[in-house]
Amino acid sequence: MILIQGNGIARTFGSDVLFENINFSLQEHGRVALVGRNGAGKSTLLKIIAGVEEASSGTISKSKELSLNYLAQDQGLSSELTIFEEMLTVFARLREMESQLREMEQQMSERSGQALSVLMERYDMLSEDFRMQHGFTYEAEIKSVLNGFRFTELMWQQKISALSGGQKTRLALAKMLLEKPQLLVLDEPTNHLDIETLAWLENYLKNYDGSLLLVSHDRYFLDKVVTETLELSRGELTRFAGNYSRYIELKAEKITLEQKEFDKQQKEIAKLEDYVARNLVRASTTKMAQSRRKQLEKMERLDTPKSAEKAANIGFSPEKTSGNIVLTVTDAAVGYDGKILSQPINIDERKGDAIAIVGPNGIGKTTLIKSVIGQIPFLTGSSKLGANVSVGYYDQEQGRLTPSNSVLDEIWNEHSLLPEVEIRNLLGSFLFSGEDVKKTVGMLSGGEKARLLLAKLALNHDNFLVLDEPTNHLDIDSREALENSLIDFEGTILFVSHDRYFINRVATKVLEISSSGSKEYLGDYDYYLEKKEQETLLETEDSDIVAVESTGQLDFAAQKEAQKVRRKLEREISNLENVLDKIDTAITNLTSQMHELIDDFVKLGELQVEISQLEAEKEENELNLLERLEELEQL
Repeated sequence: MILIQGNGIARTFGSDVLFENINFSLQEHGRVALVGRNGAGKSTLLKIIAGVEEASSGTISKSKELSLNYLAQDQGLSSELTIFEEMLTVFARLREMESQLREMEQQMSERSGQALSVLMERYDMLSEDFRMQHGFTYEAEIKSVLNGFRFTELMWQQKISALSGGQKTRLALAKMLLEKPQLLVLDEPTNHLDIETLAWLENYLKNYDGSLLLVSHDRYFLDKVVTETLELSRGELTRFAGNYSRYIELKAEKITLEQKEFDKQQKEIAKLEDYVARNLVRASTTKMAQSRRKQLEKMERLDTPKSAEKAANIGFSPEKTSGNIVLTVTDAAVGYDGKILSQPINIDERKGDAIAIVGPNGIGKTTLIKSVIGQIPFLTGSSKLGANVSVGYYDQEQGRLTPSNSVLDEIWNEHSLLPEVEIRNLLGSFLFSGEDVKKTVGMLSGGEKARLLLAKLALNHDNFLVLDEPTNHLDIDSREALENSLIDFEGTILFVSHDRYFINRVATKVLEISSSGSKEYLGDYDYYLEKKEQETLLETEDSDIVAVESTGQLDFAAQKEAQKVRRKLEREISNLENVLDKIDTAITNLTSQMHELIDDFVKLGELQVEISQLEAEKEENELNLLERLEELEQL
């Protein structure tokens, strides 16, 4: 069933066209990603679909009584209630039903006869309706979702107004999930989520009963959740079946096929035009030439295939080679105001390594990065750079830019000896062209500032790149350009990222930071997950063994008694089995004698009596054996 459909949707700003002639349909239980470059109009299209903005032209059709929730980027929850109170408002109707049930229970003790029967019938109907709407589990569901979004029980009584912006955004998404609309429209729902929360959200959305329409730069998240991808590019919308990785494959195939078909038609056109030019003036061939010319006129000519949109051309090249040992961190503790977040941290990074630092929000990953580059001291422990190591640092807070500078001056002030044309060429490769270089830094978007920082980093030609969330603010194409440049980089990398797709492509090692220190895993993010699962299984098995050993130490006498009972049951079972074997042998022998005495009816009668007695004895022993076996199983 189609939940919502768009026909001929356009959004214009005066004479500027953001997109036009957009057609789409969202099906029941759909899992759809909307992808495209920054500025393509993804957020605007979501707002039109959600009814927050009006389209310049076109129509949106919705199924009758469609329930839809829309989460804008960084849209926080505004409320003076506590966290738990706000979540309870989602279930106001169920809570009213629950109150009615409690009231009816009280009335039952006060009524009798027909009045009680009528009340009980009403109670049973309401109770069943309450159960069918999951009334007995809604509080458990609230707790599950809050815990999933890292709102622990200690926080449930905090007022929402006192939370940070990121926490309010997470809480807004949590409330929407509890409301369970038929269609969830989410713009960058993965912002402000650490890796563990992302994994929880992925699993929740995969099992979500309604439909999803998502915009996200988190390709790993999209791969796990969506089954259909809509690409908004150059004002047009194109549908691809499959998740993000499949979309990339299909898009490449589409571009290749379009180019092949175009080239084929161009050859055919050239051949026909050549024939017409050579044969039109000849009397003997003019009719055939005219026929070819009509064929050309009628031909539906293919448009020139649109090349891929220009992406940033990011490149890092170290000016000098470092020694084999690049960074050593020994028994370090990170934190602030004397509060230790994580210790002991140990890092042994060698030339060519690309180490990803992962861990929950607030554990000190950025603090560790800043301590490594010497911005803030370690609380305890030390770090040391190797020979010929030059450090290039990317700051996720973008604080290393001067807002009053122009884009051109931001580079030129640090590299005054470079010719302007060389700086302009570099900025052009980072998608700053023409008049863009005259923009002031303070007017740039988050993505533009990120590209400018990367351009500055590229010009320094350092051999050790220390990057703090380098993919934040970048669109998917820029992320992929950055990934490719880091994969080709001949130096060493230490980075913090929540982008698991990025980690998978770039990292050669993963360093997990927790309150108990650091642990290194040799591999990418998927390998790290696999090893973590194995460790969890081993811990579970070890805890079971410890529990058994602990029980043995605490109750040795009970164990000895259990062993004694077991041995006794095993002896009784063995004896009963032997008795049954003897009975079976005796019955077999008596049966054989009966076959030999077919005419001696007196003797046959006596033998039959003995067999009947033996069968009765056999039945009794079989019952005893079954009882002993059951007792043994229960030990």
